[in-house]
Amino acid sequence: MELQEETSQNRHLASFLGGGVAGLTVDVVLFPLDTLKTRLQAEQGFKKAGGFKGIYKGIGPQAIASAPQAALFFLTYESIKHHSQGVVSPNAMPFVHMFAGGVSEIVACLVRVPMEVVKQRRQTQTGNKSSWRIAMSAYKHEGVKGLYRGYGSTILREIPFSLVQFPILEYLKQSYRDNFKNNIPLESWEVAICGSIAGGIAAAVTTPLDVAKTRIMLADREKVRTGVMTVRNTLKQIYRKEGFRGLFAGFTPRVMWITIGGYVFFGSYDFTRNLCIQLSDKND
Repeated sequence: MELQEETSQNRHLASFLGGGVAGLTVDVVLFPLDTLKTRLQAEQGFKKAGGFKGIYKGIGPQAIASAPQAALFFLTYESIKHHSQGVVSPNAMPFVHMFAGGVSEIVACLVRVPMEVVKQRRQTQTGNKSSWRIAMSAYKHEGVKGLYRGYGSTILREIPFSLVQFPILEYLKQSYRDNFKNNIPLESWEVAICGSIAGGIAAAVTTPLDVAKTRIMLADREKVRTGVMTVRNTLKQIYRKEGFRGLFAGFTPRVMWITIGGYVFFGSYDFTRNLCIQLSDKND
């Protein structure tokens, strides 16, 4: 029993470290695509939001928060998966993956949202105010709520994203393992391909929710204070003013970013996690 608990702890730690490495790697490497996506979605338009200039603006808060939020995500996700095995029937596992993904997003967003608020304002500002000053300004004028502005809309984006991404990811991994690997565990590059496909599909489907989240985070304080900046109202307003194209603003860089990011993210996660488990098993 003690050995099983120790092995479980080692695997949870490996998931935590693997998620941290994966999050930091993908967010830093693909940051320019995220900047372009955010500026395309900004209400003032791409050029006024900065165009192609300063595409690394806001990388500071991204680099600081990417590792812990991804680490928390995978620690939660793998824990729920692990404790569900043997309790839930195999046919119900897709629902476990959906539930695990949703809960993991809620936990990860506690770290992710303040970083997103600061990062996106830094990405779209015309001046040169530092990320720290942006964070302090948000806190000064709106308190903690200012740093967590868009938390609800982020959750409404991330949960549907996970509901699409993780069942597809697990299905692709299982199908590939059954049909091409004779039930042998996948290599990290094979996991990366599955993650890339699943991420690209989820990114395409959830783009309107991402646009709404960006508009809410970048909106004037007065609009937020009056309560008109709900996800539903924001989507309606975007469609009324900009049509279908407005709802899918930033579609190409978002899908590219998450497709490439899915490859890097899940590949580096699987590699780091397996390496940690192997090192831990040798020490034991």
